[in-house]
Amino acid sequence: MQQQPFPSRRRAIAALFATGGAAFAAHGSAMAADEQLQQATPMPVVIVTGSRIEQDSFDFPGAIDNVDAARIGDTQVRVNASEALASVPGLVVHNRENYAQDLQISSRGFGARSAFGVRGVRLIADGIPASMPDGQGQAATFNLDLAERIEVLRGPFSALYGNHSGGVIQLFTREGGGPPALETTVSGGSDGLRKVDISAQGEASGIKYLLDASRFDTDGYRDHSAARRDQGFAKLSMTPSDTSRLTITASTLTQDDTQDPLGVTWATFQRDPRAGEIDTTDPQTPQRTLAKRYNTRKSIEHTQAGATFEQRFGQDRLRLTAWAGNRQVLQYQAFSRGFQAPPTHSGGVIDFDRDFYGADLQWMTVRQVANGKLSTTFGVEYSRSEDDRQGYENFIGNEFGVRGALRRDEINKLSNFDPYVQTQWESGPWTLSAGLRRSSLDVEVSDRFLANGNDSGGVDYSKWTPVAAVMYKVSPQLNVYASAARGFETPTLNELFYSAGGTGFNFRLQPAVSRNIEVGAKAKLGDNTRVEAALFQVRTDDELVVETSGGGRTSYRNASETLRRGAELSLDSQLGAGFSTRVALTLLRATYETPFGSVAAGSRLPGVPRANLFGELAWKDAGGRFGAALETIASSKVYAEDTNREQAAPGYAVVNARVQARQSVDRWRFRQFVRLNNVFDRSYVGSVIVGDANRRYYEAAPGRQWMIGISAQYTF
Repeated sequence: MQQQPFPSRRRAIAALFATGGAAFAAHGSAMAADEQLQQATPMPVVIVTGSRIEQDSFDFPGAIDNVDAARIGDTQVRVNASEALASVPGLVVHNRENYAQDLQISSRGFGARSAFGVRGVRLIADGIPASMPDGQGQAATFNLDLAERIEVLRGPFSALYGNHSGGVIQLFTREGGGPPALETTVSGGSDGLRKVDISAQGEASGIKYLLDASRFDTDGYRDHSAARRDQGFAKLSMTPSDTSRLTITASTLTQDDTQDPLGVTWATFQRDPRAGEIDTTDPQTPQRTLAKRYNTRKSIEHTQAGATFEQRFGQDRLRLTAWAGNRQVLQYQAFSRGFQAPPTHSGGVIDFDRDFYGADLQWMTVRQVANGKLSTTFGVEYSRSEDDRQGYENFIGNEFGVRGALRRDEINKLSNFDPYVQTQWESGPWTLSAGLRRSSLDVEVSDRFLANGNDSGGVDYSKWTPVAAVMYKVSPQLNVYASAARGFETPTLNELFYSAGGTGFNFRLQPAVSRNIEVGAKAKLGDNTRVEAALFQVRTDDELVVETSGGGRTSYRNASETLRRGAELSLDSQLGAGFSTRVALTLLRATYETPFGSVAAGSRLPGVPRANLFGELAWKDAGGRFGAALETIASSKVYAEDTNREQAAPGYAVVNARVQARQSVDRWRFRQFVRLNNVFDRSYVGSVIVGDANRRYYEAAPGRQWMIGISAQYTF
């Protein structure tokens, strides 16, 4: 018994993007990236995430990294942000080989407990939030085909971006314009991986345009993990006057019946990393897995549009960003009939239709004050989401994996209204920075299914989050800095949904409040090498932890004080003769400082490795026509639950290799790449499901995988 996931109106929107993007595209920035790589002296890396005003990242008093277009797209299939973000220190990004649950991203340990999606890290695309007001976000909405760069901010300054604690990941797509150009890229690889993307850019009647459409398919590495993802993207840029600019973006994401392989026990992983967990309660088909018996899957339809208008008044600038969208999700979970028997249970099928919108108004001004430059941003952000949410039993009679009787029917509303100010004063060798934000979250629940009681209610959270920093320029080649902030992390709507007994909302959850300090140095060693290092400490009260998790449902509680102490180191160097290297190292000790329940003081936070490393040795010829690289990604062991008594996911190290080539013929440009991941075919756990009640913690990473891609571009 199969249902259509969504109404046809959503498919009409997706079809519109597919039609508008049915052209090929020029990588306008690709050749520029090659030219930069050929220069002996590294170019300044301009960032905007930290201060909201363009500046060289070398002069920013905090830990921030810029991932450029070449690393995002030159030798990648451009499906998962994990492909590019592995090179960033302080960040742990896992492709769970489960497209129903999205990537697992943590920054300095924040976000590691998330059972699905991204929380604890703010996601932004072209100035428009990809995170909801409660901090829950979806990295799958990022369009990597047209990405120009990704900025990753960690540490105290992330407090100025609202309700989260770990950091900010902000994607910027490239600008359209120039001569009309078309491009297509076809990629394929192991486990039935295949992707086709087509895009176009140019300028017409003073409007610069950028269009893209793609389809990605995979049979999946793990049992019951096949997926199809369709994405569309459009960007229009125009200049109404010499001092103003308007940018409009729109995007769609469609995933129908994306299979969910679930986690497995340690015994199952050792027996066969690709296998699913056997359903021991099914005597008729003793070899059938839980995922197949319940046909666990998720369908997603996400549509979003936004606009940014910017008006300059001399050195001052007014910027208004507004956005709106809709997200529909239909998910089938692995719950038995008996588990759903209590009248308070909300069933094994989640079905919601979410409308969301918001706006961010900023006034930025630059003045000369006390023999220095004072840059100040005043702003206010408002966002709101409203879910029409139902829950159903996942069975009819003896048939599972279908939508049965109604068990939940409610309206969930989230909103935030956050004023903020941020200022930076530069004079001689000194840079002083400060900021303040009033972070808030209002939650309202209107229960319309009263057969099991009335779960209507609400809760409000709010906190002032200040930040301060100082940087001293010891010399043109060395900057040192220190920063501190108070962070604020509320429960997400999904974390409020269930209490341990499964009875209604858990409005007793409190926000986690953190005190974050960081010291660091940024150095240029000669003309070709740059080193950045940071030491940090984060103390958190009322840390949110998993109380129980099973079958795709997780409840949370507030735990004791936690302590995160760590170090980050990154090195980029041009070695000569076309060789370059990149190293990113993170050391992190994340522990519970006081005991709670059966968890002893000093226990490690689950999902957080003590050390992880990225290393790369790359080569390009002088003309930028050929290139090759070896990558190493390594991680220490990861605990799967709070007591640290269960089998930890062992540490691992894998080696990846890639080669690429480019050619130009008249108006044509061609690009090819071949990539081999996990060259030595290591078997290891790629990610863990924290606190799973059935001890199905482990999600296997793929063995050796190959990928190949070919693109062709034509400029008119």
